Amino acid sequence: MSAYGTMRHHGQPSVNSTPASTTLFCWLTWEGTVPLEIRVDSKELPANSDRGLECYYIQAPCAAGKMLKEEEWWFESEEGTLLKWHWLIGLIYNNHTISASIWPPSQTSTSHYNLQVTPLKLILHLASPPTEKLLLSPSAESCKQAFMGQLKEADFVRWGNTKRMTGLRKQDQDGIWEGIKEHNFDDYWRVASKIVPTTAPARSNSPPPSTNPSMHTRPPPVDPQSAPDRDNAYSVRSVPVRLYLPDGPVMQDVVPPTLEDGAFLSK
Repeated sequence: MSAYGTMRHHGQPSVNSTPASTTLFCWLTWEGTVPLEIRVDSKELPANSDRGLECYYIQAPCAAGKMLKEEEWWFESEEGTLLKWHWLIGLIYNNHTISASIWPPSQTSTSHYNLQVTPLKLILHLASPPTEKLLLSPSAESCKQAFMGQLKEADFVRWGNTKRMTGLRKQDQDGIWEGIKEHNFDDYWRVASKIVPTTAPARSNSPPPSTNPSMHTRPPPVDPQSAPDRDNAYSVRSVPVRLYLPDGPVMQDVVPPTLEDGAFLSK
């Protein structure tokens, strides 16, 4: 846990700082990994290449972005499914695992309806990416723009504006992406903690949530001059949620932060 030692708060955290328990939870989530089995398409190897090493195994970070440094390289699953450039690896793994669990079982498959943690088998191609099917050009810049666009979308859903994202300095905007690309939690969280809601408890003099079902789409207003309340999780308009259906469309909707009885979802 030496890595966590660099994230501890010394003394009493200020009203604008992130509680150590929240940072620890985010770090543990960040450190999640998924198993991958990678092999190069044998048809694309040079004639005199060493074919003794058939597969390469790796525990890939769930929060990692584009895995490849070469823009001509691309992945597909063993079943022939193209991997999206702009999806995080953990999302790719989960989506494929769930999709595979509902496919008709083949004669050689023994994993039907079996969600055991097994490596996702990938085929690495070294040339000619099918850009017309991958939606985005195979470049780090395209992945970065897609990632930043999703952050802005989430910012607008939470607060009704994108001021927190657009207000970031270019150094911070580059830094949060570098944190994803290089799997550096400190670089990522240094910026992410500025744009996500704080987890500090609501102030005691704040009005209680409404119990009127017709009013459950937004918590009661708070003092706009109060920074701790303004950035508090209890002040968000909506919760950004995106559903990735197996072999289906990506769905997104506005989700209120409270239940019909006025209770907050975080509880």
